[in-house]
This record gives sequence, structure tokens and C-alpha cells, in this order.
Amino acid sequence: MRVDLIIPCYNEEEALPFLYDALQELAQNEPAHSMRFLFVDDGSSDRTLFLLRELAEKDERVRYLSFSRNFGKEAAMLAGLRAADADATGILDADMQHPPALVSTMLRALEQGADIAAARRTLRKSQPSLYRLGAELFYKLSNRFSDVHMPEGAQDFRLMRKKVVDAILAMPEYHRFSKGIFSWVGFDTVWIEHTDTERVAGKTKWNFFSSFQYAIDGMLSFSTKPLSMMVLVGLIISLIGFLYALYVVITTLSGVESAPGFPTLVSLILFFSGITILSIGLMGLYVARIYLEVKARPHYLIAETNLQETHHG
Repeated sequence: MRVDLIIPCYNEEEALPFLYDALQELAQNEPAHSMRFLFVDDGSSDRTLFLLRELAEKDERVRYLSFSRNFGKEAAMLAGLRAADADATGILDADMQHPPALVSTMLRALEQGADIAAARRTLRKSQPSLYRLGAELFYKLSNRFSDVHMPEGAQDFRLMRKKVVDAILAMPEYHRFSKGIFSWVGFDTVWIEHTDTERVAGKTKWNFFSSFQYAIDGMLSFSTKPLSMMVLVGLIISLIGFLYALYVVITTLSGVESAPGFPTLVSLILFFSGITILSIGLMGLYVARIYLEVKARPHYLIAETNLQETHHG
């Protein structure tokens, strides 16, 4: 079986030597499979591209694409999938938190008939407690409000047959959320559980803001339920307002002296203002997605590669 492994890289010069050694060991342990390593440099500012050039010169299995700037991991994965040409294609991170040795287990699953062998993280021991809590909340909210189901701990780390890759590439949207796309296309999937590991070197590129943005993208990319929820909230608030107005009329007609209304008025104004701003912001996010889709800009621009045929995406 021909296997292409896609590795998105962004400022991973410290981790690349460790990763390459692990990939070599993987290939040696799987002599029945012909492997290629497809690195996608996402506009790194360190020596990542220089190291990829060196690896490509000494190892013909190493292929690389280098973006003109940083376009993000989603663009890097898309570029890798477009460049892959094998019976099975895998995706794993460069920081070794996706153990390359686990690819052997994935290969066994495909040999037994599965279309996808995907990793599912069962313990986030390398991440702060607050981050773990946020991740759990994301999966619960995403599965509740989106039209696809993602098992908790699902990762981009996976191995897929060519027909699965073709199905993924048939989805042309600009705003890509690969975890959702992987779930949406379906196919026979085997989940492989593993415990999270520490980065082998370097620092994570994710922070609170980027993680929050990623979560928002995930929940909005596969559902319009948040808009329906805001309509429901609006109806409930309108009903509460009507009932409160009815209460005021009844108490006034009955001669009951009501309490001063200034605190109540301020609270109601703040509450309704918050709901209004939230609703406008939510609609704005959907409109922004339409705006970007209509512009149809490429997902990435390739500045350098050692592949024979590549196209900007």
C-alpha cells in the first residue's frame, strides 16, 4: 500500500529532527508499505524550511510545500490532501503529540477493511485544567448545536483511504473546519484511543484566543441552529416582557403601590442590550462567512515546493 503522511509545520525547527527519526523508524517497521512524508510549511519564520530542504536532498521520500505566508493549519492540511497521491493518506502534527508509531495501528485497521482510522485523545495531561474543561465544553456544545457528531477527543490525526480524501476535497468551502468535515463525509471509521503526550520540543502555537476562534468556527461551520436559538430566545424574552407589562397594568389598576422602577429599568436595558448585541454579532459571523465564500480567494499560496505539479489553492 502506498501511504502519504501529511505533516503541517509552523516554526517547528526544534521538533523536526525528532519527528524525522520517528518517521524513519515507522517506515522501517512497515516494509510492506511504500511511504512518503509530505511536509507543509505554513509560512514559518524560523529554520523550518531550511531543514525541510536538507531532508528532501538526502531522502527522496520527503516532499514539501512552503506557503508564501502563514495561512493556518486548515490551509496546510488542505494543501497536503490536494498534493497527496496514495492509496492511504494520513495527517499528523510535527510536535510529536501525534505519535508516528500509532500509524502502524491505523494501517492494521485499514488492512482489516476500515476506510478511516482516527485517533481519539482520552487524556489531555499535557494541557492546563482550564483548557481541558474548555475542550470538553466545546465537544458538548458542538455536538448539540451542529449537524455532525464528533466524539470527544477526536483529532485531525488519522489515516484515510483515497476515496475518503476525494470526498473531503469535493467540499470546496473557504471556511474549513476539518474535524467537522471528517465527520460529515462519514465512511467506516475505527477510533484508536491514545493518551496525550508532551511536545517533544518548542512551544505550542495555540493560545486562548485562537482556541476560542477555532471553537466558534467549528460550531458555526456545520449548523444554523445558533440562529434558531436566538429566535427562540427572542420569543421567550418578548413573552416575559409582555407578562411583565401585564403585571404592571394589573397592579396599577388594583391600586397596589409598586416599587421604584429605576433599578429594574437599568437591569432590563442591560439585559436586552446584551441579547441584541449577541444576536447582531452572531448574524455578523454568518454574513462574514458568506462574504469570504463569495470572494473565493485561494486558501493558500505556494512559494516553494519540490513536487512536480502543484497549484495555488
